[in-house]
Amino acid sequence: MEARFNPNQVTFEQGVERIRAAVEKVGLDASGILTSRDKPVREAARLLAVKNVPDGGFHKWQLPVYLEEPSQLFITVAEPGAEAPEHSHDEGDGIRFIVSGSIHFDGKELTAGDWMYVPAKRRYSFKVGNLGAVMCYCYCCSCAGAIDLHIERGDPANR
Repeated sequence: MEARFNPNQVTFEQGVERIRAAVEKVGLDASGILTSRDKPVREAARLLAVKNVPDGGFHKWQLPVYLEEPSQLFITVAEPGAEAPEHSHDEGDGIRFIVSGSIHFDGKELTAGDWMYVPAKRRYSFKVGNLGAVMCYCYCCSCAGAIDLHIERGDPANR
């Protein structure tokens, strides 16, 4: 008997169309910054629930956003109270996942399991919560600075 879970049933393009249909149905404005705490995002998540999961305790849903360009992944560890000043990522969209701790953005506290989608060129800032934060970023740009282009081969900190 074939297992119910097979992650190779729907094409990438079909997945994008599924997202577009859910976004349209709930009237979600994806041109601005979105977080997992926004009401229309939660409504879209319900529509994007996925039944194709392994048996035994898995729950899965698509996010109502997607990245259209190649992306780079980053992990950030932030100290309590640290602030990211207002800035933008001009080359491309990005998404931030809160792994632990919290950040405060636009009157919302995003905690472990929450996420924040940031369209290209959209300015924003945030403050890290009292316990600090660990975040994973996926951006269609590189958040490294010009100084980071030069990796010294003999420096153990750059291995």
